[in-house]
Amino acid sequence: MADITASMVKELRERTDAPMMECKRALTEAAGDMSKAEELLRVKLGSKASKAASRITAEGVVAIHLSDDGTLGAMIEINCETDFVAKNDDFLKLASDCAALVAKHDPADVAALSALPMAGGSVESTRTALVGKIGENLSIRRFVRMQATGKLASYVHGGARIGVFLDRVGGDDQLGKDLAMHIAASKPKALDATGVAAELIDSERRVAIEKAKEAGKPEAMIEKIAEGSVQKFLNEVTLLGQVFVKAEDGKQTIAQLLKAKGASVAGFTLFVVGEGIARRSNDFAAEVAAQAAAAQK
Repeated sequence: MADITASMVKELRERTDAPMMECKRALTEAAGDMSKAEELLRVKLGSKASKAASRITAEGVVAIHLSDDGTLGAMIEINCETDFVAKNDDFLKLASDCAALVAKHDPADVAALSALPMAGGSVESTRTALVGKIGENLSIRRFVRMQATGKLASYVHGGARIGVFLDRVGGDDQLGKDLAMHIAASKPKALDATGVAAELIDSERRVAIEKAKEAGKPEAMIEKIAEGSVQKFLNEVTLLGQVFVKAEDGKQTIAQLLKAKGASVAGFTLFVVGEGIARRSNDFAAEVAAQAAAAQK
């Protein structure tokens, strides 16, 4: 039997937001396999086991630079420790200036960007000086530079915590704006099913099969039920499959909207500040003690 440590339970708790004891049971059943334990929790708890994906605590901003003709742009995420600093004028200027440098110089990675000239020194020396001035650690996390096939649309939301770049082919500027706002609200993982990782699809299929078995569905129906669940999942996580947030009938998909407008989407990028590096703020040790005390009663 695998040794299930407190740190493993904590990690699974952060991933799923499931109760601590449920996490421990799932890890035990999965012999310590974190991914398998997460699947077991999803089978048992459903959507409750995916809550942590939307809980983002890292601070910072997304900045966008767009050329006048809308054919070239850059988007960057820069992180800091507190939301107070995320509103600091010097911090915001650093983000804006870095986005402009990415658009102009097309650096290969963060290290290349950090070496570019800025304010009589480099991006790195400017960042370091600002760390000393503000008193918080600041980091350049990621960026993207996009040369449009058609025309770029961009959108920044939530105090610059969410940023979207969209390459629109056909249609008009209003369509581009609506699509960018939709992406910010609905957060698709990919343009269509071909962009969704195979492991995610396989995971959805396994979860659907286990749920169908637990529900006592006939063996002959299980595969069909699983395929239906996978298709529903793909519609939920792909831009073209999602229902347009402004659809008057509540049914029109993005694919249908684009067809009606004689347009298409060549690609998009979505940045959410702190995505993938969420940290729980509550005291895990205190939670363990509280649950242990409750169990004794």
